[in-house]
Amino acid sequence: MAASLRLLGAASGLRYWSRRLRPAAGSFAAVSSPADVAEKADRIITMLPTSINAIEAYSGANGILKKVKKGSLLIDSSTIDPAVSKELAKEVEKMGAVFMDAPVSGVGAARSGNLTFMVGGVEDEFAAAQELLGCMGSNVVYCGAVGTGQAAKICNNMLLAISMIGTAEAMNLGIRLGLDPKLLAKILNMSSGRCWSSDTYNPVPGVMDGVPSANNYQGGFGTTLMAKDLGLAQDSATSTKSPILLGSLAHQIYRMMCAKGYSKKDFSSVFQFLREEETF
Repeated sequence: MAASLRLLGAASGLRYWSRRLRPAAGSFAAVSSPADVAEKADRIITMLPTSINAIEAYSGANGILKKVKKGSLLIDSSTIDPAVSKELAKEVEKMGAVFMDAPVSGVGAARSGNLTFMVGGVEDEFAAAQELLGCMGSNVVYCGAVGTGQAAKICNNMLLAISMIGTAEAMNLGIRLGLDPKLLAKILNMSSGRCWSSDTYNPVPGVMDGVPSANNYQGGFGTTLMAKDLGLAQDSATSTKSPILLGSLAHQIYRMMCAKGYSKKDFSSVFQFLREEETF
């Protein structure tokens, strides 16, 4: 791949790390929209805001594909439907370029460089993608054909939502039964109930420092984003006829949270939501 690299989208982490680490060759600049790219680039990484329709962003009159030239590598780090990734890959292929989906995971991990990228696309191009994405994350994993990166991401986030709700329910029940929340968290984390939501990102205020629950659920991974990703999981489950009973319930819960004022709070605010929804 040639020298030029452009990063489209100012979403969390990618802009920050573009100022910290750079590929061995080529310029590395962050811009906020396709219109900001003044020249066609050889390598492009995109992360689209959730408010933007991916097809329109790529194929519209001023879309990203207008910035792609033959032989270039386009890496999409948005979280979108795997079927949409496959459709975009076909459009990029018509231009003689290569498309790879590489959604990112790692709540709060951008500044520490511990992001995980799940990459789907032509295996022969993975090394080139790994060189770029390795500047922003410690884990760059090849998942298979186009769309498999997105598949891995939505499966991960569905499990994350389910485990966060379960942790919040268990902590809430224990507190109402008279247990000290810090003690309960300690017991869970040395027992079989331990999970990332309990030992690294506990949703109960006062249990852990440096997490959104310690800051009125500000920062982190928004409830709106979680609801969106669960919607993608629901769509994929429908298209593949896969039962996701808990995933569907999690989707309903996060949609309810968005409707009741939690949309801008971190997704761990489900604990606060459950505490206030005594009618359950």
